[in-house]
Amino acid sequence: MHAISHYQELITDYFSELHLTKDPKNLYEPIEYILSLGGKRMRPILTLMAAEVFDIDCKKALAAATAIEVFHNFSLVHDDIMDDAPLRRGNETVHEKWNINTGILSGDAMLILAYQHFEEYEPKIFRELAKLFSKTALEVCEGQQYDVDFETRDDVTIPEYLKMIEYKTAVLVAAAMKMGAIVAETTTENADLIYNFGLNLGLAFQLQDDYLDAFGDPETFGKQVGGDIIENKKTYLYLKAIAFSDENQKNQLMHLFSIHPPDNVDKITSVKEIFNASGASSATQQAIQDFTLKAFETLEKMNISSDKKSMLRAFGENLMNRNV
Repeated sequence: MHAISHYQELITDYFSELHLTKDPKNLYEPIEYILSLGGKRMRPILTLMAAEVFDIDCKKALAAATAIEVFHNFSLVHDDIMDDAPLRRGNETVHEKWNINTGILSGDAMLILAYQHFEEYEPKIFRELAKLFSKTALEVCEGQQYDVDFETRDDVTIPEYLKMIEYKTAVLVAAAMKMGAIVAETTTENADLIYNFGLNLGLAFQLQDDYLDAFGDPETFGKQVGGDIIENKKTYLYLKAIAFSDENQKNQLMHLFSIHPPDNVDKITSVKEIFNASGASSATQQAIQDFTLKAFETLEKMNISSDKKSMLRAFGENLMNRNV
């Protein structure tokens, strides 16, 4: 296995050779634009890494890794339209730079382009990749709908929230890893285990994102700290605080999550105080640790060499030790 930078370089080079500029330009230029914005590209890196875990050259998984990244960016284009978001990775969103209709149509084309990358594989591998991809794509849509539904509900439960982030975020991380295993033609057991490893790591990653949104370092977080609080998002922190708070804290928290003051500084400070005082902050950190440990337990069952287990574990630990 290689360093993360090696996989990033392979993916960047592969994307630069896709030659997406063709007619009609108003369909393909927005696609090239969103893909050129880069980002961490964690999901395709996981596909390449998983392929090498099961002893094949990671370059054989580049087409599958590209499919995952194109799909992920398709979902971002449509999410940005739904959220009316002006910026993505510090740049104009597709629908702002062009228009909403272009964003919808270019996004649709990206979904189809993602599937086309599987055509580089033999029929057996193509079938397995397409089957997993279809299941995952539908789950991501279901997760997005749960997220939209939760905005107008006051009775969201912890299990419901975990299901939402599993479908919206974690399944794509899991599928990215399993695709590398499918391309490597490892055993079904190994492929399922690395899927579960990715799923639990994805859950831990999203819960940590919730936590860092409130308690991250403003210098390194990369976006506004307290953004979820400003938007009144009912995250894991919020749900745990509601469950743990006394009546006064609970009423205060519910009030704070029903208002949009012109200056959010006091609101963010008050909410974070309740998160800490109620024990919600500690409970969230514990949940992050629990899902990370579940991922590592799955790792131990995998039929791979101990040094590869250690490298995957190190990757997971680095991911969970981030402060951005």
